[in-house]
Amino acid sequence: MTTQRTKPVKSQPETGKPSALNINVGRVVSGLALLAFVGLFLAVMRTDLHPRVANPNVEGRPRPVKFLFGIDWMTGIQVGTLIGLIVLLVVFVRGWRRNPGSPVMLMFLCTTLIVWQDPLMNWAPYAVYNPDLLHWPENWYLIMMSPTVEPFIVGAYVVFYFGPYFPAVWILRKWQAKYGPGAFVSRHPLISLGALVLVIGFIFDAILEIFAVRTGLYIYAQVIPWGSVFTGTTFQFPLIWESLSVTFVMIPAAVLVYRDDTGKSVAEKLATKARLFPAKPVLGTFLVMFAIINVSYFLYGGWFWAIKASGLATSVACPWPYPEAKVYDPQGFYRANGAEGPYSVGKWATWQQGPFRNTDVELGSISNRCATDGQHG
Repeated sequence: MTTQRTKPVKSQPETGKPSALNINVGRVVSGLALLAFVGLFLAVMRTDLHPRVANPNVEGRPRPVKFLFGIDWMTGIQVGTLIGLIVLLVVFVRGWRRNPGSPVMLMFLCTTLIVWQDPLMNWAPYAVYNPDLLHWPENWYLIMMSPTVEPFIVGAYVVFYFGPYFPAVWILRKWQAKYGPGAFVSRHPLISLGALVLVIGFIFDAILEIFAVRTGLYIYAQVIPWGSVFTGTTFQFPLIWESLSVTFVMIPAAVLVYRDDTGKSVAEKLATKARLFPAKPVLGTFLVMFAIINVSYFLYGGWFWAIKASGLATSVACPWPYPEAKVYDPQGFYRANGAEGPYSVGKWATWQQGPFRNTDVELGSISNRCATDGQHG
């Protein structure tokens, strides 16, 4: 008699029932973080002004200057931004589900998350937002760096800083296909892509920001007269200084996601070379992108800090368009041009301003061009 040996039968998992272990923890955490962020903003958002910013001598919100077409743009811009953010969220979720870890989707995330620096980047170039906008509490740390308020609409940064990549890379691919592998655009794709983003980004920023300033969304309270447009008016814009410096972020964002003929992006190659989380290449790629984009954004802020510290931004936006808020005058140029207070020097108004800091000036000591009748309601 023979004994037949049989291999033990492994138990088969039941099908049709999702296992708790299959739940993507990252998606759950990301979703909860997003809900918490939105919930926090809904709980604290406001249009009222903190006494540190508010002008106690003005009731209501009179406007001494007419904005584009004489209409109030703030509600439409905010509703449009909210719809845009929802669309961007859908695009990101669908893009990630189709291609998890895609460098484009990672850059999508990075250029959104740099919004944490926005209060600093409003302080450096004298970017003053309209107090009518729904905004974070002005007395919160970091948020208080903004000259007036820090609004929620800056959450759509990805369109601004990453948008120029798409037409630029489309043009680059067309040129590479047309002129062949021996052409400059094929032999030096990163230089070519950077140059395209420089031109496209400059034009894109100029159009977008001049429109935004004209609607009263924000102003540049002080600019260098040379290289700026509409100087001395409420709608002055530092054309060369701003539209050039934003490409400090746009160009690295585009270059980092560029894929060569190996299918690898520049950011992926840098993460591999740095041996950054080799077992988790997506995380390593994200960290490389996040670090470089944040440093690039700091360079943008440093560029404007140098302008602020030099004292060359002597042209003030007159009339001051937000009389319910104190005139943001950290260096005394508004009062020197006849704009009556009360004034606000904001935060970082001492040694951080650099060697040029002088708020002890006589009213109208330079001119009285800002002493507009009815400026403060």
